[in-house]
Amino acid sequence: MVFAQASERAFLGVSALLFAGSAAGTILWCASGSTMGGMPMCGGRIISMPWTPMPGQSWAGAASSFLGMWVLMMVAMMLPSLVPMLHRYREAVAAAGEARLGPLTALVGAGYFVVWTGFGMVAFPLGALLALAETGLPPLARAAPLAAGLVVLIAGALQFTAWKAHHLACCRQAAGRGRPLPTDTGTTWGTAWRYGLRLGRHCSYCCGGLTAILLVIGVMDLRAMAAVAAAITLERLAPAGERIAQATGAVIVAAGLFLVVQAAGLG
Repeated sequence: MVFAQASERAFLGVSALLFAGSAAGTILWCASGSTMGGMPMCGGRIISMPWTPMPGQSWAGAASSFLGMWVLMMVAMMLPSLVPMLHRYREAVAAAGEARLGPLTALVGAGYFVVWTGFGMVAFPLGALLALAETGLPPLARAAPLAAGLVVLIAGALQFTAWKAHHLACCRQAAGRGRPLPTDTGTTWGTAWRYGLRLGRHCSYCCGGLTAILLVIGVMDLRAMAAVAAAITLERLAPAGERIAQATGAVIVAAGLFLVVQAAGLG
């Protein structure tokens, strides 16, 4: 009993330190990025610096910097909803008589964030290509605000789909929202790693639309990060998470319509 309590305190303490460190690092990174500004485009649009190399920096260096920033940001944004999932996993593993709670939990978390790292590895080249295209094609730069509005609109609509409901249900079950303990977690290194990958996959699918909003609105915008992180956490952990997801979708659809109308010059 004493060992279990000490292990639980250590888990919560490490989680709190990881969150505090990643949040502080993200804030500092955004603050340093805001002092550098961005690249002005046609129509007043500004391309944020993460998509382009700094003076004297190679594209490989820019990609590495973005990926490091991305992982740091994802830890800060996703950890509040991940900790209950890891806690639930620890309960299931402990119930099976497994004593290696710390290493297995760390492996699950590593698998989870490997999936998000892959997401960032895809996001950077796409963002960089779009940034280069906008600098070389003024018509494309002028159409970018309308495209951003459409992305927000589509992301809001995704909140009402069966796809979203399925992956949200998987995330809520993993966090123990009124469901039994997971039965497929396993107590070996391989099953822990695969369980972390599965959690990351469901998570990235579940909030892919919300993450896309962050990418098109501004990946260095702390207010956007906080809003997306709050929406993700509430829909996974609140008692009426499914309704919260749909309410969030309604707000996003309204915002997308506003951006589309504004970009089209109809407002």
